Amino acid sequence: MATTPALTIAERVGALVRIPSVNPLQAGPRSGSDGERAISSWLADQADALGADVTVDEVVDGRCNVYARFAGTTDRSVTIDVHLDTVGVEHMTDDPFDGRIEDDRVYGRGSVDTKATLAIVMSVLDELRTEGRTPLPTVNLVGTISEEMGGLIGASRYRDWLSEQGARINQLVVAEPTLCAPVHGHMGGVGLEISVHGHAAHSSKPHLGKNAISAAARIVLAIDHEQQRISALAPTTSVGNGAVSVTEISGGLARNIIPDGCVLYAGRRTAPGEDPMAIFEQLSAIVRRAAAPLDVSIELANGMASAAFYQDPQSPIVQTLVRHSGCQPDVASYGSNALRYGEIADEIVLFGPGSIDQAHQAVEWVAIEQLAKAADIYRALLSNAS
Repeated sequence: MATTPALTIAERVGALVRIPSVNPLQAGPRSGSDGERAISSWLADQADALGADVTVDEVVDGRCNVYARFAGTTDRSVTIDVHLDTVGVEHMTDDPFDGRIEDDRVYGRGSVDTKATLAIVMSVLDELRTEGRTPLPTVNLVGTISEEMGGLIGASRYRDWLSEQGARINQLVVAEPTLCAPVHGHMGGVGLEISVHGHAAHSSKPHLGKNAISAAARIVLAIDHEQQRISALAPTTSVGNGAVSVTEISGGLARNIIPDGCVLYAGRRTAPGEDPMAIFEQLSAIVRRAAAPLDVSIELANGMASAAFYQDPQSPIVQTLVRHSGCQPDVASYGSNALRYGEIADEIVLFGPGSIDQAHQAVEWVAIEQLAKAADIYRALLSNAS
């Protein structure tokens, strides 16, 4: 099989970087307002040109998932999920979309997270078509919107679309920067949006009011105490224990008014085996006790909670990637679209070139050496019997 030179793949990564696809919830003056629309169109057009059966599925506001099916020659199938959105660029210190190649790296927003994988998979499929060959497994290349922020609605929609078709995923590779190691687990998440209800009064007579900020401070301390309790537990898997913290707080009307309201956000990372809704109820009870005698309203962030992702490291897809990559299975500290696929996929693994340490940075890049390694692994995955 003739292989695409690593530099050519790097040039394709650079071309994708030059298609801005900043998540609309993180958009700013430098990012434009197109979201994932342009890159969704690119993927649909390119996949169609390579002979795929392409479905463009609008998720919200003209932002579309793309499902490209490349028929294989065996009864196996491999699904590759690549999220099309990137994080914001306002903090970047160079041109976020130049896609330049320099110092054996490709630079720009999305270069490592996760346009590198999109470029690699398309390059490998292009190689096969050029040679008149067909991948052994059927390849479902899925481009999803809104992974970086917004409740993983792209992945949720693809899951629901599969259910509507009466279909399941056999083996799913979720594209993330893993240094080409198969990642078989990471935390889930539960978010609490908390509103404390107080009563305003003149600050010279605080006894006439109910200070919402004081109650919020007690909530913060209670959440900190809960984190201490969690951290002392014995972890049940290599993913480790969950974690909880208050990461946003806002309140107050003026310097001379007892505040009648305060809002907080508390985020809880869930470990494998934890029931996310049970965690939500437990944390809600902690918040209410801490705020008393003031009342609170508590909403589940994004309307959903996520159990942790955990795949047996001895499962076939993980061990196949171990064999092809030479890397041992690992776990991650971040989250991914894998959180939405547990009900619909038999096996799930995270895999991709580059390091998560380069993602979301003021300067983002991926090493060309990592592109070459990941491309070799994808060639083996799509061309070998297992």
